Amino acid sequence: MWDVAVIGAGPAGLSAAYAAARAGARTVVLEKAEHPRYKTCGGGLIGTSLAAAAARIDVPADDQVDRVTFTADGRRSFTRRHSGRLLTMVRREEFDDRLRVAAVGVGAEIRQRVAVRGLEQGPDDVRIRLADGSELRARVAVGADGSAGVTARHVGVDHCQVDLGLELEIPVPESVGRDWRGRLLLDWGPLPGSYAWVFPKGDRLTVGVIASRGEGERTRRYLRSFVERLGLDGLEPAHDSGHLTRCRAEQSPLRRGRVLVAGDAAGLLEPWTREGISFALRSGALAGTAAAGGDLDGYVGAVHDQLVPSMRAGHRILTAFARHPGVFHTMLATPAGWRMFTAFCRGETTFDETLTRRPVRAALALLR
Repeated sequence: MWDVAVIGAGPAGLSAAYAAARAGARTVVLEKAEHPRYKTCGGGLIGTSLAAAAARIDVPADDQVDRVTFTADGRRSFTRRHSGRLLTMVRREEFDDRLRVAAVGVGAEIRQRVAVRGLEQGPDDVRIRLADGSELRARVAVGADGSAGVTARHVGVDHCQVDLGLELEIPVPESVGRDWRGRLLLDWGPLPGSYAWVFPKGDRLTVGVIASRGEGERTRRYLRSFVERLGLDGLEPAHDSGHLTRCRAEQSPLRRGRVLVAGDAAGLLEPWTREGISFALRSGALAGTAAAGGDLDGYVGAVHDQLVPSMRAGHRILTAFARHPGVFHTMLATPAGWRMFTAFCRGETTFDETLTRRPVRAALALLR
């Protein structure tokens, strides 16, 4: 009988394991893959993510971004620079593996290449069925196995927004890597609510697009044209992948009995940027602490207090952005717009805090 069983060893699961084990709970993590493993992800850490991770690990940074180039479907380009770091770029295989080592260091047991097939709850425990036919028991389970995983289905997570992200990891010559060092590109796309990015990571670039699900062919066409526009179409990607991001509905459950869900499994991410690592790190830590202490309702309350307000604000911003991307592009070129962008990237403010400002509320009201 384990005190806490964590299903999934990404940032949410490993944060839960670290928090639970550090609190003295006998903790096991079940991961279907094996670290280090590739994960489709932009890998840009905002200040909020760095603050959540820095107490546990030395973040393995491939680049520190201080410049951003903005374009509107390839046009109206401008670049802004900040005097300090805006984003820290990481490769998820390295970042997640550091989190794994940290969790092991405080006493969590990590079992890799272990697939979970189902969960059953009794009055005092959770029985976790594994692919090899065996069973594991825990007093509390934390689901962090992604939005399409076993635990999300068990808890009954409901989503109000589903997006398709397509991404390429492109090894680049030294001269190309040097041109992108310290700079990312954001392009507001031709599909409502869509955008594309280039993130520098030393000897490779992460290039991707995201748009609402249901626009698969147009999203793929957007990625192809974006890569061609950048002059990167002659380079062979090391990885060519896609994934769905799912954002929870307002009333979606965060627990069912003795099973909590965190990170992507709970649909916790920022709806406009689709940034999820900071939500994974924070919700995982909250879930692990609650599981170790037996305060499962406290986890639900903490998520609603600390994370949901930013998600609500992100939905409002996405609605306005989808209708008027050109206005957002123009606003970001202003000193006030750039200050708000840098404050979010550095973790100095959140979107819900930004929306408390009267000029911002007035501007969003006009864009409805």
